Formats: sequence, structure tokens, C-alpha cells
Amino acid sequence: MFYKKNEADYRTALPGVRYKTLAVGEKTHLTEFRLAGGSTIPRHSHPHEQTGYLLSGRMRFIIGGETFDSEPGDGWTIGGNIAHKVDVLEDSVVIEVFSPAREDYLP
Repeated sequence: MFYKKNEADYRTALPGVRYKTLAVGEKTHLTEFRLAGGSTIPRHSHPHEQTGYLLSGRMRFIIGGETFDSEPGDGWTIGGNIAHKVDVLEDSVVIEVFSPAREDYLP
């Protein structure tokens, strides 16, 4: 699969949280998130390993009881089935890879 940049096809996951698939393979799923400052991704878990990179903005992660403040250039990996929450401190853009691919995020 090849992705050509465009501003279409964003979907809303939660208020202030939009995403779209950039590429998907047999074992990985590349996703872009655009998050509005002040929004929250509530505590949740899923079986997918999640690796991310913050392009712009600031966010606060609570992962398995530990708190991490992120700024542009920071990266993370959250193991499958680990509970996590995110508070978006300012408008942010994130790229994340999920493994295996997230069927619920497919276009």
C-alpha cells in the first residue's frame, strides 16, 4: 500500500480526536492522529502494541500508573493490553504504528 498525502479521510474517534490510516500491512498499521488541546483519550487497553512519535504539540500519558509528559520529537511504545490514558495539553499531531493492524481503524 502506498499513501499519498491528502487532507481527506479523517475519522473522529472521540471529541477532539481525529485519525486516518496512512498505510497498513499484514502485521502493522500506520496512523496519523490530530488531537485538539484539552481533549482526553480515556483510560483503555487493547491487544495491539502501539509505538508513537509526537510531531507537534504537547501531551501527557499515563501508562500503567506512570505519568510521562511528551513534547515534539518524543517517542513511546505501549505494550499490548497495558492500560493507558492521554491528556492533550495543546493541539498535537502524532504518528503511531499498531501491531497487529487495527481492524477498527481501517478505512
